[in-house]
Amino acid sequence: MVAAKSHDDAFQVSRWVDALGGFVSRRQRLWIRLGNLETRVVSDELAGIPVERPIYVSGLARSGSTILLEFLARHPDTVTHRYKDYPLVFTPFFWNRFLDRVPMREGAAAERTHRDGIMVTPESPEAFEEVLWMAFFPSLHDPSVSAVLDDRTDNPAFEAFYRDHIRKLLWVRGGRRYLAKGNYNLTRLEYLLRLFPDARFVIPVREPLWHIASLMKQHALFCEGERRNPQALRHMQRVGHFEFGLDRRPVNVGDPAGVAEVAAAWDRGEEVEGWARYWSQIHDHVADRLAANPRLRDATLVLRFEDLCGSPRETLGAVLDHCGLSDREGLVERMAASIRFPSYYEPRFSPEEQATIARWTAATAERFGYPRGASDPAPRGRHDSKVPDGIERS
Repeated sequence: MVAAKSHDDAFQVSRWVDALGGFVSRRQRLWIRLGNLETRVVSDELAGIPVERPIYVSGLARSGSTILLEFLARHPDTVTHRYKDYPLVFTPFFWNRFLDRVPMREGAAAERTHRDGIMVTPESPEAFEEVLWMAFFPSLHDPSVSAVLDDRTDNPAFEAFYRDHIRKLLWVRGGRRYLAKGNYNLTRLEYLLRLFPDARFVIPVREPLWHIASLMKQHALFCEGERRNPQALRHMQRVGHFEFGLDRRPVNVGDPAGVAEVAAAWDRGEEVEGWARYWSQIHDHVADRLAANPRLRDATLVLRFEDLCGSPRETLGAVLDHCGLSDREGLVERMAASIRFPSYYEPRFSPEEQATIARWTAATAERFGYPRGASDPAPRGRHDSKVPDGIERS
């Protein structure tokens, strides 16, 4: 969903996108068959295209994952989904061939619906592979069911479709490395590593007080926008965007009691406690998996949002090094010049709310190198670079 020109209509979804997106969502089996047909049609072209060292950016929403996606997507070797790929995500060759033949006005850049200063066009990178995951794993967004997919997960139909889908994108866009932003992939890291043993993962984390403030701001914004525009809610559901809004759903990381406590806090109107509990559950899951799996740990770069904003050149350089990408055409310098700490909002938590956040997040945050008691309504400095508890920063 690309934002419109004014905030008043930023959540509007065009009629054709709403209609076609609804048809695809209701007929997923048909579109899987069409995707497989497409693969057979272009099989000769795909024969020599390997999936090598795919790159996955994954973090809890509002942790900086979009900035990292924008940065990596500018590299000439990478290929990713774009806004224009929706609704026909299942058939990237057929859809892009159609778009290439249809005269279209060049889309002007507009601020995305998040109102966070990120400008997008139909050519901008976006997270759309969740559409594919939902088609093959229909319970992923059911909070009562564990969403964890690990190295024991086996879904041959998905695995073949997904690998072919990536190869088609690489061919259509003329790149060498697949790049995906998928926040929900935090519960699929080990499954993805089994599918692609040379994959690289970049996981941004963020100091909990500011992170929770940003999540709450976005949740309120999306609830308001979706109430005005019901088609926006349908769109979010179809693309697998349940982080905030009227159909907010916490991810079950294998702890049904914990996710029930998060939902109960939100139902009681205790937003701060619900988000604080959720922040810890998600990040404890990530820390546990990295600590337990040396191969995953070696494939993963954990970086902090504060380091990205405070020392963008060094942090972006580390991202390229971890992903095995060269700094082409001054990419780091150009991107670093545009990165800074948010100035369009500040946390406004009471002392009691700050204590609630600290109570539920301090121990988890410490695992990522945030000292206890370090939460500050205006953090601007670089934290200690040590990341304890078996998590290593490449």
